[in-house]
Amino acid sequence: MASQQRLPIVLGISGASAQPLALRALQLLLEAGETVDLVVSRGAINVWLAELGIKVPVDPQAQQNFWREQTGTDAGTLRCHRWNDQAAAIASGSHRTAGMVILPCSMGAVGRMASGVATDLLERAADVQLKEGRPLVICPRELPWNLVHLRNLTALAEAGARIAPPVPAWYHRPTNLDEMVDFLVIRVFDCLGLELGQLRRWSGPIQP
Repeated sequence: MASQQRLPIVLGISGASAQPLALRALQLLLEAGETVDLVVSRGAINVWLAELGIKVPVDPQAQQNFWREQTGTDAGTLRCHRWNDQAAAIASGSHRTAGMVILPCSMGAVGRMASGVATDLLERAADVQLKEGRPLVICPRELPWNLVHLRNLTALAEAGARIAPPVPAWYHRPTNLDEMVDFLVIRVFDCLGLELGQLRRWSGPIQP
């Protein structure tokens, strides 16, 4: 009997700093042969322009070509969705997925999701993961967290989300920023049980 095809992964990119983490996440997912439903919020499009000087297309086909060029890979399957298209497949619970990761996640998006408010496709897709009991991994990118942030994140955790802030570590002895980015991205996707890229995992102190 043929093996069952793996379910798609929803990758949400919201309007917070740390967009290079999102790009590397998409690259590793596609290189691993995954099917990715990608939704980039309007805020994220603005952040790309403000921080990187790059204009992300809104049209799904143009955006697909854009991300293929940015990641430099033709592997995997990529489906891009317009940020406000709440009729997209990922807006329905009948569209089966393996889960969703929001990387990075703004505190504005956190607050709206915690309140059950979906103003765009990213927030609706996250709501779908929660109502269907599927994995939802939220990677908040803010410092410091105030009490409102903490309460919103607690509400999402109580609803079933995993909270995975991109916190760096040094036990794997990174020698450059790319290695640190990989550590952060790979650890996030550990939450979905995915093995992406190469990572020196903790196995005890490294002998001098």
